[in-house]
Amino acid sequence: MKNYFIILTIIVNFPFNLFAESENEKLLQKLDDVISNKEIYHSLREKKILQLKDSLERTKDITKKYNLSGALFYEYLHYQADSSLYYINMKHKYMPLLNIPELEDEILINKAEVFGVMGMYNEAKEELDKANKSGIKSEGLKGYYLRTRRAYYGWLADYTADKKASRYYSSMTELYRDSISKQCIRDVDFKINSAERMIYNGDYEKAIETLLPLLSDSIDSKRKVYVNYTLSEAYKAIEDTTNQIKYLVSTAIMDIKMAEREYASLQKLALLMYHQRDLDRAYRYLSCSMEDAVAANARLRFLEVTQIYPIIDNAYKKKEAEKRNATRRLLIGISILAFLLIIATFYLYYWMKKLSVMRSNLYKANKKLVEANRNLAQTGRIKEVYIAKYLDRCVGYLEKLEQYRRSLEKLAMASKIDQLFKAIKSEEFLRDERKMFYDEFDRSFLDLFPNFVEDFNNLLTDEAKIYPKKDEHLNTELRIFALIRLGVTDANRIAHFLGYSLATVYNYRSKIRNKAKGDKDSFEKDVMNL
Repeated sequence: MKNYFIILTIIVNFPFNLFAESENEKLLQKLDDVISNKEIYHSLREKKILQLKDSLERTKDITKKYNLSGALFYEYLHYQADSSLYYINMKHKYMPLLNIPELEDEILINKAEVFGVMGMYNEAKEELDKANKSGIKSEGLKGYYLRTRRAYYGWLADYTADKKASRYYSSMTELYRDSISKQCIRDVDFKINSAERMIYNGDYEKAIETLLPLLSDSIDSKRKVYVNYTLSEAYKAIEDTTNQIKYLVSTAIMDIKMAEREYASLQKLALLMYHQRDLDRAYRYLSCSMEDAVAANARLRFLEVTQIYPIIDNAYKKKEAEKRNATRRLLIGISILAFLLIIATFYLYYWMKKLSVMRSNLYKANKKLVEANRNLAQTGRIKEVYIAKYLDRCVGYLEKLEQYRRSLEKLAMASKIDQLFKAIKSEEFLRDERKMFYDEFDRSFLDLFPNFVEDFNNLLTDEAKIYPKKDEHLNTELRIFALIRLGVTDANRIAHFLGYSLATVYNYRSKIRNKAKGDKDSFEKDVMNL
C-alpha cells in the first residue's frame, strides 16, 4: 500500500514538477544571494545580542536579569553554543534570588539542550535525568522537557552508527512524540509533532496535509523553519525530490536569514545538489555548513558535514581539474591559433609589401607606357605632317623644275645663248627655293610645337634667351634645336639639312648648351622632351 501511494503521488504530480523545477531554480538563486550576504545577517544578530547584553548590564532587577540571561541563552543556542552555556550559568546564578523551585528544572533542560547541540549527549542525558519530571506543573515547561527528550533521542538515532541502536533510539524518539501528542496544548508545535509521527508511521500524505496549511498561518519564523524542514522529510519519504529541494531551500533561506549556525538543511541540500550534478552549489553549501558548524561548536552538524564532505570535495576537485585541463587545452589551442595568425600576418604583410612594390612598378610602367604612347602619337603626327609636306614639296619641286627646263628650252630655241648661260650660272633660283623650304619648315614645326620658342628659352639663362626676328619664324640656332626636337641629332644630317658646315653646327650646339640653366650634359635631352 505504501509503495502504491508513492508511485501514485509521483504520477499525479509529474505535470507540476516541471513548473516546480523552474520555481526551485529561482529559490536556489535566492539562497545563493542570501549566503553571499550571510555576514550582514550575522552582524544584525550580533547587534541584537549587544543590545541584550547592554540591557542586562544596566538593569538592577533580578527577574529582568534572569529573563535577559534566558534571552541571551536562546540567541546563542544555535549561534554559538559555548556562549549559550555561559548565560545558562548566569540564569543559575540569579535563580536562588527568585525563589521559584520550578526554575531549576528549566535550567537543567536548558543545559541538556545546549549539550545536545554541542554533541555532549551523555551530559545532556544527565541533566535531563536530574529534572523532576513528576514535579513539573507547568504545561509549557513539561512540553519543553518532552521535546528536549525527543530531540535527545533523535540526536542519538542520527549519531549512532549501529543500526540496532539507531532503531532503538528512533523508537524512543517516537515514544516521546506520543507523550507530546497527549498534552492538552494543541498549538503549532503539537501539529508539527503529529506530522512527525505520521511520517514515522508511513502516513506521508496525511503529514503533508497537516503541515501545508501551517505555512499560510501567521506563525513565527522559528516554527516556520520546522514546518518547512518536516515537509522536506515527508517529500523525501515519497521520493519527490523536487518538493524535497523546494522545502529544504526555503528552510535554509530562513536559517541563514535568522543567522542560525546550527542547522541540518544546508548540508542535506548540498547532498541533493551533488546528486543533481550541481557540484558548484553542493561544494558552496557544504563549505558554508562546515564554517557555521565550527563557529557554533555544533558537533553533530560538524560530523554530518564531515561524512559527506570528502565525497563532494573529491567530485568538486575532479570537476575543477577537468575545468583547468579544458582551460589549458583552450589556452594551448588559442596560443597555436595566435602563432599561426602571427605567421599569417607576417606572410600577408610580406605579400602586401610585395604587391605594393608590384603596384608601384606597374604604375611606373603604365606612366612610361602612357608617355611612350604620347611620344608615339606625337611622332606619328610629326611623321604624318612632314610626309605630307615632303610629298607636296616634291611635287612642287618637280613642277618648278619642269618650268625651269621649259624656260631654258625657250632660250636655247631662241638662240639666246648669253641669257641661257646667265640663267644656268645664276643661284637665285636655289636661294629662293631654300628660303621658301626653311620658311615652310619653320611654319610646319611651329604648327606642331607652338610653344617651342618659349619652352626652349626657359631652358636658358635670362641673358642667353633667343628670339627670331620679326620677319622670321625661327632663326638658325632655333632651327638646329628644332631638328633635335624632331629626333635629328646627328650633326652631319643637321649640317646637310641646313646647308652649313659640320664645324658651324658643332659651334652653334656647343655655344647654346653652355648657356643652359641646368645640367649642360642633359640639355639636348631636355630639348627633346619639350
